[in-house]
Amino acid sequence: MTERLQKIFSSIPNAKVFADIGCDHGYIAKAMLESGKCEKVIVSDISEKCLNKARELLSENIANGSAESVVSDGFDRVFDVDVALIAGMGGEEICNILQKAQKLPEKLVLQPMKNPEKVRVLCLKLGFLIEKDSLFKSAGKFYDLIVAKKGQGTLTEEEIEFGKDNVNNPNEDFKEKLTIEINKINNYLGAENISDKTKQELTARLEKYKKYV
Repeated sequence: MTERLQKIFSSIPNAKVFADIGCDHGYIAKAMLESGKCEKVIVSDISEKCLNKARELLSENIANGSAESVVSDGFDRVFDVDVALIAGMGGEEICNILQKAQKLPEKLVLQPMKNPEKVRVLCLKLGFLIEKDSLFKSAGKFYDLIVAKKGQGTLTEEEIEFGKDNVNNPNEDFKEKLTIEINKINNYLGAENISDKTKQELTARLEKYKKYV
C-alpha cells in the first residue's frame, strides 16, 4: 500500500463487517482481512470495470466468503456493515453518498480530497460525532482524515474549517501546510494594485493561520 493508504488503514477501527465504498484496487479491504481487523469485507464501486481490480485482488477471499463485491452507487447495495470507508473523492461527492444512504453504519472513515468542511458539517447533521479529524502529508500532498461515529457532538467554526485535532493539537503536517498558505498570502499582500477589501480579508486569514504555526 502507499503511504496514504497505510495512514488511512491505521485509522480504521475494528469491525465485524467492513465496507470500502469506491474501493478502487481493494488494498485496504485486503489489509483489513489479513490484519484481523474485521471478519468480512464488502468492496463496492459504481463502475464494474473499477470493481474488477478489487475482485482480482480478493478472489480467494470472495471464494471463501470473507469478501463480497457489489456494483453499487454509494450504499445502495451495501447493507449491514459496522464500519465504512469513503476515501479519495471530493467532499461534495462524499456528502452526496452519505445523504442518499437509507442506513449508515455505526462508524465512518472519510478522506475527502477537497471541501472537508462540508463533510464535517454534514456529519453533525446526520447525527455523527467526530472522534478524530487531522491532516497528514503523503508524497508531497496534504490530506484530511475524519473518523466519526453515531452520536451527538458540536464543532466550533475553526474546527469545521480546519479539523478538530488540527485546532486543538496541531501536528507538524498541519503546521507545514499553514506555513505554505501564510507565505502565499504574504506574496499576495506584497502585490501592487491590491484592493483594501482584499487586503483586509487576507490579513484576517493570515492572523488566523498564525495562531497554529
